[in-house]
Amino acid sequence: LSVPGVHCALCITTVEDALTRHPGVRSARVNLTLKRATVEAAPEVEAEALVGVLEGIGYEAHELDAGTLSATQTDKAGRDLLMRLAVAGFATMNVMLLSISVWSGAEAATRDMFHWISAAIALPTIVFSGRPFFVSAWGALKHRRLNMDVPIVLAIVLALATSLWETSLSGEYAYFDAALALVFFLLAGRYLDYRTRAVARSAAEELAALEVPRAVRLRDGAEETVQVSALVAGDLVLVRPGGRMPVDGEIVEGQSELDRSLLTGETVPVFAGPGLGVSAGEVNLTGPLVVRATAVGEETSLHRMADLVAIAESGRSNYTSLADKAARLYAPGVHILSALSFVGWYLYTWDMRTALNIAAAVLIITCPCALGLAVPAVTTAASGRLFRKGMLIKHATALERLAQVDVVVFDKTGTLTAGTPDLINLEDFSPEELSVALALAQGSSHPLSQALSAAAQGAGVRPAALSGIEEVPGYGTQGRLDGALVRLGRASWVGAAPLAQTAAFLSLGEGAPRAFRFADSLRPGAEAAVAALKADGKDVLLMSGDTAGAVEALAGRLGITHWVAEALPEDKAAKVQALADEGRHVLMVGDGLNDTAALSAAHVSISPASA
Repeated sequence: LSVPGVHCALCITTVEDALTRHPGVRSARVNLTLKRATVEAAPEVEAEALVGVLEGIGYEAHELDAGTLSATQTDKAGRDLLMRLAVAGFATMNVMLLSISVWSGAEAATRDMFHWISAAIALPTIVFSGRPFFVSAWGALKHRRLNMDVPIVLAIVLALATSLWETSLSGEYAYFDAALALVFFLLAGRYLDYRTRAVARSAAEELAALEVPRAVRLRDGAEETVQVSALVAGDLVLVRPGGRMPVDGEIVEGQSELDRSLLTGETVPVFAGPGLGVSAGEVNLTGPLVVRATAVGEETSLHRMADLVAIAESGRSNYTSLADKAARLYAPGVHILSALSFVGWYLYTWDMRTALNIAAAVLIITCPCALGLAVPAVTTAASGRLFRKGMLIKHATALERLAQVDVVVFDKTGTLTAGTPDLINLEDFSPEELSVALALAQGSSHPLSQALSAAAQGAGVRPAALSGIEEVPGYGTQGRLDGALVRLGRASWVGAAPLAQTAAFLSLGEGAPRAFRFADSLRPGAEAAVAALKADGKDVLLMSGDTAGAVEALAGRLGITHWVAEALPEDKAAKVQALADEGRHVLMVGDGLNDTAALSAAHVSISPASA
């Protein structure tokens, strides 16, 4: 299960205890870094039940497809680097011991023996531990370009070749220790660099894992639980309240409300009835729905979004780090200098051995190990300071790209706003009205009902004694007060005129229905952040899947002149790409799955931890 709300040791204990107390659960372990709970349970235990357990103690949870996540469960790259680092370190220590004996005065046969033992240790170690550098350098040369690893590899290879030649001629100097130490320190830099971003993982993998693994298929009126991979277009699928849509399709039976914030960023649920098209990943809130599948598996909108993100993420690898840019100038310069040294000394002495030794020394000394070590060390230090301030760095070149940003694109819901509705006109209602409204709101899982309930309880209101409270899927909640029908819900259901802003209407049977008005509250610091960016000369753009009225109101409040409303995921990505095509460097800030394609397409991007 994905449990995005865990953030400390107490959270881990609370979640694990709640899960293990559930009947049929054998064990539960929480991974704080990945914010996931792995549960081992009896076959009859449903994932939905465990999600309900966690939501009951205040933790949002989603089932993830374990098969899709298998790639992220093991830290193969980190373990591989650490193993190569350990081997290089052990070999370096031993060759250094032998070198000290030579430097201390070992001569003739003793010196040669120590050199040959050093060679026996160094050669296989460098072949094994230096593999990351060899692979990177070969990849660059194959595409006819230079990167930082090309001069590094050349220095290592030339140091080994010169050392072997010197040893075979019973020479005094060998550089096995230098070659090994170089590999060891560079691997240390690579590992530090890797660890700073190990906590971040691929957004595309997380998106794909949110696809529902199982669905309830209807065949001749009978229900059967099947893997989603077994569904085909035309199948009828039952989606219960609280369930996530497993397919794209059309509702053929039932009425409910859908939470589409996953795909559109809209905070307010939409009415769902027969004929409405639905997308995989949307959440059914209040009533059971029967959906006829029109797209399954890789054809669903959620999977297409994951593909869009994967393509954009792969483009990130095209960014060149500052060190590699420097290496483009540095590498040819170093090689030319080394070649000139060789030619000059050979013409001066006509001694190939002396010329090769000096050329190797020049290459080893000028090898860009300073860049190879300094860049990861600086990145690690900067990432550590940012981590203590609450920021995680995901990509190697993110900080370098952040310095180039000239336009900032904000998502609205959950980024500049808190993403939850706030009741703004509580004081307009009498205690009796609030008492009835609270009793009705407590009978519903609708976000507006929950916001009303929280506000009324915060004001000390007690619920009225109503009878026959029931939720009418897609419309609202109703009950009876002293025999009279009372309702809380949609304008059309209670006979009220709809408002331009988000509202829920209370009807007490007599008089005109009253409107509870809601607004999305600003995140703390949002106004200051936008003002600071504008003061720094950055262009600020607001882009949201929400309605034009809501987006315009927020833009006016924050002083943002350029805004786009009702934007679909592909619209956001296209806008970011269009800005990039104009030569702008875009910083995208967003939190919803509907923002992932735009986040990945941007020059650099930021997401809040609550995303």
